[in-house]
Amino acid sequence: MRSSNPVFSRRGFSRDNGYAVNAQQPQAGGPAVGTNPYATGNPYAEGTTNPYATNPYAPQDAQLGAPQQARGNVMTIDDVVSRTAMTLGTVVVTAVLSWFLLPVDAANLGKSYGIAIGAALVAFVLAMVQSFKRKPSPALILGYAAFEGVFLGVISAAVSTYIADGVVIQAVLGTMAVFAGVLIAYKMGWIRVNRRFYGFVMAAAMGFMLLMVVNLLFAVFAGGDGLGFRSGGLGILFGVIGVILGACFLALDFKQVEDGVNYGAPREEAWLAAFGLTMTLVWIYLEMLRLLSILQGDD
Repeated sequence: MRSSNPVFSRRGFSRDNGYAVNAQQPQAGGPAVGTNPYATGNPYAEGTTNPYATNPYAPQDAQLGAPQQARGNVMTIDDVVSRTAMTLGTVVVTAVLSWFLLPVDAANLGKSYGIAIGAALVAFVLAMVQSFKRKPSPALILGYAAFEGVFLGVISAAVSTYIADGVVIQAVLGTMAVFAGVLIAYKMGWIRVNRRFYGFVMAAAMGFMLLMVVNLLFAVFAGGDGLGFRSGGLGILFGVIGVILGACFLALDFKQVEDGVNYGAPREEAWLAAFGLTMTLVWIYLEMLRLLSILQGDD
């Protein structure tokens, strides 16, 4: 399937990634395993088999949701945590370096903005290349993280300097709070990621992105803030919606990771989990930064 990350599409734990099997044919040597939400065109379809049965280390006799013992090349939560820490750490390090090395004072603002936009474009290209690759590439993922960090560092420094001093720390803390809140809600079962949830989130995200593109086009050709979706009362409303959408995509990411672990996904796919989580957290941070900037600017 194509994961539904709100920023980019990436290849997730699916039957078309080189490790999966025919969703309608149980594997020899083991019964059909649980309900795999990634084995068909619908990411939350039911009644399918373990897509990782061809992985010799994958569990063949356990139900979805049952704890698995780590064996051989099977992805574990520790693998996801370590790869995510590396990817997010790269974003943070390059963001801090760009904050200090690319000044946003009046004399250097244009140059720093140019570098930031260039870094964002490179990050986009690297993310798209990874999205279409059949297997994860740590070099591409870490490269994406590095260039994304450059973009975030310059944008954050500019917002802190010219719009709202101290808002960056608030946005970071807000992003961490959203992550922790969604994780707790997901583990407690308060959020049920199923077909209906997936469909609702995807429809909302497509509508949100379409409105943002229209607003951008109006801003480019008509000047100002376009249709006003990024300032004033409407800006606050759409900022809140953006953060909520990011939280929903975090839940989808958690579900994807949980299923990958339970189905015995190959260890290398922990990089895909790190890739998706990083993009979602970047989305939430940017929306949080924009929202807090509007709120403080109105004070």
